[in-house]
Amino acid sequence: MRAPIQTILAASLLALATQAAAQITFYEGEGYRGRAFTVNRQTDDFSRTGFNDLASSVVVENGRWEVCEHAQQAGRCVVLRRGSYQSLAALGLENRVSSVRSVRANGNYTNEAPAPESQPNYAYRRRANERVYQAPVTSVRAVVGAPNERCWIERQQATEPTRGDRNVAGAVIGGVLGGILGHQVGGGTGRNIATAGGVVAGAVIGSNVGRDSNPGVQGRDVRRCETTPSTTPAYWDVTYKYRGQEHRVQMATPPGDTVLVNRQGEPRQ
Repeated sequence: MRAPIQTILAASLLALATQAAAQITFYEGEGYRGRAFTVNRQTDDFSRTGFNDLASSVVVENGRWEVCEHAQQAGRCVVLRRGSYQSLAALGLENRVSSVRSVRANGNYTNEAPAPESQPNYAYRRRANERVYQAPVTSVRAVVGAPNERCWIERQQATEPTRGDRNVAGAVIGGVLGGILGHQVGGGTGRNIATAGGVVAGAVIGSNVGRDSNPGVQGRDVRRCETTPSTTPAYWDVTYKYRGQEHRVQMATPPGDTVLVNRQGEPRQ
């Protein structure tokens, strides 16, 4: 049974609307810098657009796109989802994109790239066909980051008395000497008791000879830390003038004598 003509038309219109909404922008520099080239439909050969093998970063505005290193979707291809990819080098496609096409949003693809940045930060990126102007920089201030903490494990030595093993030879000699001395005390039963006591006492004293005479050196691990001021700038606080008004912006890299701005004075990379 054939589907009603209304259903076919609705599906076609939905497909066209989805394709029209899909959009991807390529930038010739990493971090969304330099010239931009926006695509909202399948493009089989970038050589006809003047942007062949020039893309270094990508922003997927809507939809999912398959970008390929050769024309006609040939060679190595990667599927990109919505988000920002500040460097195509990690995907092996820096300056190697030659074609692109939109793919199904709910499809499963074995060549899909890892998830992009969760919160893309490309507010200052240059839009496609956007005219930019040079605004003179009036001041630059480097703002350093938080102090650095450096920690390490240090081996510390401490002298402590060491209880050694009992001196067996000393016990034997002490027992003999104790027995001789005890035998010389008293007489009869008392002499026997004194002899036995001398043996025991002499053995105990002899076995302890030398146990505490040599203190040992013990080692233990100690964690130490030190905090040093940071000398690496976290960002640059830049002031520039455009059409008689001063503007401020924080930049990840130090600017030159001028910064690029759009018609409203907003910075562009």
